[in-house]
Amino acid sequence: MDAGQIVVVSCGAPREKFWGVLLSLTAVGATVRAVPLDAFEDFASQFREGQQVLIAPMTVFLPGHRLERIELDESGGGIEGMADRFRRLTGRDPLEVLLGRSDSASSEHQM
Repeated sequence: MDAGQIVVVSCGAPREKFWGVLLSLTAVGATVRAVPLDAFEDFASQFREGQQVLIAPMTVFLPGHRLERIELDESGGGIEGMADRFRRLTGRDPLEVLLGRSDSASSEHQM
């Protein structure tokens, strides 16, 4: 797996799952910019409905001893991946949202 890919990370002790962008993966652990998996629907709905952003991605280092599994977020076999679901529900690029990039921020920097 490479930095910049959207992943689902499963952790143990305590049991948690995250959906986000892999920033780095080393022998000591993984760094992701992510939201808790159980907050995914609320996270997506705030963009779909134009609500104030209450759930924001966070940058988290997960030590290797906690990592149980890291999966690429992919659609396939008739199952929609979460990134594709986010894009369908919100009309926004999940990578840009997770990394905090927006069209208005990009245009402000270009002026």
